[in-house]
Amino acid sequence: MVSLLIPGAQYLMVIRILRLLRVFRVFKLAGYIAEAEVFTKSPDRQQSENPRFLSTIAVLVVVIGAIMYVIEGPAHGFRDIPTSIYWAVVTLTTVGYGDISPQTGVGMFFASIVMVMGYAIIAVPTGIMTVELSNLDRKK
Repeated sequence: MVSLLIPGAQYLMVIRILRLLRVFRVFKLAGYIAEAEVFTKSPDRQQSENPRFLSTIAVLVVVIGAIMYVIEGPAHGFRDIPTSIYWAVVTLTTVGYGDISPQTGVGMFFASIVMVMGYAIIAVPTGIMTVELSNLDRKK
C-alpha cells in the first residue's frame, strides 16, 4: 500500500522478504538428531530381510500381472503383460489411478484379492519396523 503513495517504496518489499528467513529456524531442531538415529539403526538389523522382501514383491507383481492379462486380455485395456504389471503395481501399492480397471466379474474378484494383498504388503513391514524400533528403544 505504501508503494502506491510514495515513489520508490517498492524497495521496502525486500524487507518483507527478509522476514521469510525466519523459516530457517527449523534448523534449530538439529538437537533432536540423536533421537532420529533410532530410525537409521533399525534398518541395519533388517539388511537380510529387505532383498528377500523386495524380490518376493517383484515376483508377485509379475505373476499377478500375467494372471490379470489372461483374465482380462487386450479387449478390456490390458493390452500386454507389461501394462498388466503396471496395473498390478498400482493396485498393490493402493494408489489406484483408475486408468486401467478390470471389466469382467472374475477380474474384479481377482482385483479385490490383490487390493487386500496390497494392504497386507504395506502392514507387515510397518509392523516389523515398529517392533524393531521398540526393541532399540528398550535397549537404550
